Amino acid sequence: MSTQSKIKLALFGATGSIGEQTIDVCSRLDQYQIEVLSAGSNWQKLAELAIELRPKWVTLASTDNAAELENALTGTGIKVLAGNEAAAEAALEADYDLALNGMVGVSGLLPSYHTLKRGINLALANKESLVLAGDLLNDIAAESGAKILAVDSEHCAIMQCLQGEDIQDVKRLILTASGGPFYGKDKDEIFNASIEQALAHPTWKMGRKISIDSATLMNKGLEVIEAYHLFGIPIEKIEVRVHPVSIVHSMVEFRDGTFKAQMGKPDMRAPIQYTLTYPNHKSNYSLDDDPVDWPSIEFFHVDHDSFPCLRIAINAIKIGGTAPGVLNGADEAVVASFLDGKIKFGEISSIIEMTILEHSPSKVESIDMVISADQWGRNKAMNMVEEITGK
Repeated sequence: MSTQSKIKLALFGATGSIGEQTIDVCSRLDQYQIEVLSAGSNWQKLAELAIELRPKWVTLASTDNAAELENALTGTGIKVLAGNEAAAEAALEADYDLALNGMVGVSGLLPSYHTLKRGINLALANKESLVLAGDLLNDIAAESGAKILAVDSEHCAIMQCLQGEDIQDVKRLILTASGGPFYGKDKDEIFNASIEQALAHPTWKMGRKISIDSATLMNKGLEVIEAYHLFGIPIEKIEVRVHPVSIVHSMVEFRDGTFKAQMGKPDMRAPIQYTLTYPNHKSNYSLDDDPVDWPSIEFFHVDHDSFPCLRIAINAIKIGGTAPGVLNGADEAVVASFLDGKIKFGEISSIIEMTILEHSPSKVESIDMVISADQWGRNKAMNMVEEITGK
């Protein structure tokens, strides 16, 4: 396929796990030209990717090594931007046909916003975009005609199960959860878990922050909020079941009692490819998968007493307004504090819940409001950490 006829892709979060796998998928499909590459601080890897893939734009959130990045790309003709607003500027100004947002954190919100505002389809793996501003982004997408396509394996599974179906026939959505590294563990053991234990996810290879969120089940709570915004299903009709082997990525029950599930070995390249080629299943690579090789498929109820973060997240979306933004900011702050060794694993949930309880929610009317709510939650949670630790 010639360069002129290729689909131009903006890849936000290029040096992370989602970004790496997206580049792998694109190399196999041979129908994409990556026009934008963005990263947080890993300038060396970003430079290597830029030299290999020759995008038109590269962006780096950190300004510490901006000069080194520019020097590495001297003579390539690639436009280099650095700073907190760099990715957002590229989303607003660059020439691309489709964006995949694999950024981590609230910094991914503005690239999502600008992409949808321009009427460009968004393959979304940045949870914070919908958790903070789901209603706003849905309104913008409806106005511009852009689609939000789910990259996360659970939401991509539901997206596939709903193809050709009437949303009025849906009885409930069931998001599956591996249970993380502490499924079935004693509550006291979970409370005092080490950083290494919390990072040891049994199924998926992920970044540090999302691995901790998976261990607390906050990640699943954020996914419930995402599903609420993605599919327009009442929060009461979205449930979570523990499925330790991660073969069923999620499922839909219809009002006639029929279940549809999307299944397969846990490999993020499959949902990434589906969102890039939506709504088609393109031939790409084989995982040499066969159901006879799958482990036994079982489902269990969530132990909300041992994993209160799921309940806390669902309560935040029920409160509505700026509460989910506060939830997100508080979660990022306390997870960072745990990874820094400042608090116990079991203190993560209680600090987040206290932060939300001290917030007076407001109706979300702008992007600035949700960013402010996120920052308020972050600051409040950090103050609580300092009170607990005495530092």
